Amino acid sequence: MALELNHVTKKFGEFTAVDDLSLAIGEGTMYGFLGANGAGKTTTFRMILGLLNPTDGRITWKGKPINYGTSHEIGYLPEERGLYPKMKVEDQLIFLGELRGMKRNDAKAAIRKWLDRFEVPEYLNKKVEELSKGNQQKIQVIAALMHNPELVILDEPFSGLDPVNVEMLKSAVKDVRDQGATIVFSSHRMDHVEELCEQLSIVHKGQQIVEGSLRDVKRSFGRQNVRIRSDHDLTGLQSVSGVRNASYALNGAVFQVTDDETAHQLLEEALKTGPVRHFSIEEPSLQDIFIAKVGNEHA
Repeated sequence: MALELNHVTKKFGEFTAVDDLSLAIGEGTMYGFLGANGAGKTTTFRMILGLLNPTDGRITWKGKPINYGTSHEIGYLPEERGLYPKMKVEDQLIFLGELRGMKRNDAKAAIRKWLDRFEVPEYLNKKVEELSKGNQQKIQVIAALMHNPELVILDEPFSGLDPVNVEMLKSAVKDVRDQGATIVFSSHRMDHVEELCEQLSIVHKGQQIVEGSLRDVKRSFGRQNVRIRSDHDLTGLQSVSGVRNASYALNGAVFQVTDDETAHQLLEEALKTGPVRHFSIEEPSLQDIFIAKVGNEHA
C-alpha cells in the first residue's frame, strides 16, 4: 500500500481526537474520508502530513515516514485557506512551487497551464484579494497540484465553488488520479464521494465506523430504497413490515426497506391505492448510510 496508518491515535490532553485509526490506501486510488465536523478528519490529515505527531501508532508513505524530505511528493489543500492577499497570483504560486522543490521556469510553465485549465489566465498578475472566493479557491488548488505530487490531500476541496467550477475541479482531480497520484479527500457532499471514490472511510468522534470499497459498504448496509410514483395517497405504506424509513413528495414516496420481499409487498399495497406510474428498487445512497451511522443531525 502507498499510504498506511496503523492504529493511529492522537490525544490533546484528556481529549482523544483520533482513536486507533487504521487505513491502507493503494497507489493511484481516490479515497474518501468522511465524517461530521469534529470527527477527526483534519487532525488525521495533519498527522499524515507530519504537521502533528501521533500519540500512538505509525504513518508511512511508501513504507517510510513522511518528513521534510518527502514534502515535494505531497500536495495539500487545507480546509482553512491560506493565501497571501497582497501578493500577485504568479508571484505567490512561484513561491509555493519553489517551496516544493520546483525550478522557477518550471513553476511559471505549470502556473500558466493550470490557469488555462481553470479558465482564468487573466488572473496571472492580479492580487489574490482582488479575486472572488471561488477563484481564490482555484488558486489554492493550483498550489496543491502544480508540482505534480504523488500524494494529494484535499480537505473540503469543493467548498465555495459553484456547480460549473465543481465539475471543472472534479475533472482535474480525476486526471491527476489517472496519472498515478494517490488522492485522499474529505467532503460534506456525499454525491461527490460516490462519484469519485473507489474506497472510503466514515469516522465519528475519532473512531472509524465504516471502511471499505463503496460497493462493499453499500452491500453490507443491508437496506435498499424503493421509489414509487403515484397520484394516490401512499402514507399508509410506511406501516408495512420491513420499512425502516419513508419520505414523501407530491407525486410519490421513497421507502427504505430491509429486503426484496418488503419491496414487493410495498408494490402490492401501492397498487391497492390505485395505478402506480413508477416502481424501482435502488441501492442505498452514501447519504443514507452516513445518516444511519452518524446521525441525522450531522447529514
